[in-house]
Amino acid sequence: MKYLLSILTFCSVLFLGISSSFANYQAGSLTAKQQAIIPIASYTATGDLNNLKTAVNEGLDNGLTINETKEIMVHLYAYCGFPRALNGLATVDEVLSERQSKNIHDTMGNDATPLPANTDILALGTRVQTQLAGAPVNIVSSSGIDYMLKAHLFGDLFARDILTYPEREIATISALASMNGTES
Repeated sequence: MKYLLSILTFCSVLFLGISSSFANYQAGSLTAKQQAIIPIASYTATGDLNNLKTAVNEGLDNGLTINETKEIMVHLYAYCGFPRALNGLATVDEVLSERQSKNIHDTMGNDATPLPANTDILALGTRVQTQLAGAPVNIVSSSGIDYMLKAHLFGDLFARDILTYPEREIATISALASMNGTES
């Protein structure tokens, strides 16, 4: 577990270090809350629900709110699929029930702020993707996937303000580093 956390922390910090909008992050500067995202994302992505329970408990103990913990699952569905995200959410609910039965009261946290009705989600997503990548990105081989990445992933998901962009990047890199076949 310590080895996995070390690798994932390094990958997260490395990604944050090369991402233009987060160039000020340096090794070892992740908060306890940010560090708690790493195993939650990893175990969600690999479907390791027993270890996910432990990671969720530790995350809640280290400052993650209930909504932040659930938002990790919402975010990760785009990377590891609905089945793993839904299993992760069910595991969070199970952990919360167990904690409540032990008289542990966790902080709910904020809900996502609704976007104005006239929000151009494609334009928003394009701005977010460009900010995170450091330059405009266009996938010329498929206009459909380019649209989905911009409008849905970087628009709809990243617009949800429950997690910060760095926290979403930590979850993303942790999940991708844990799954097979995602090296590229």
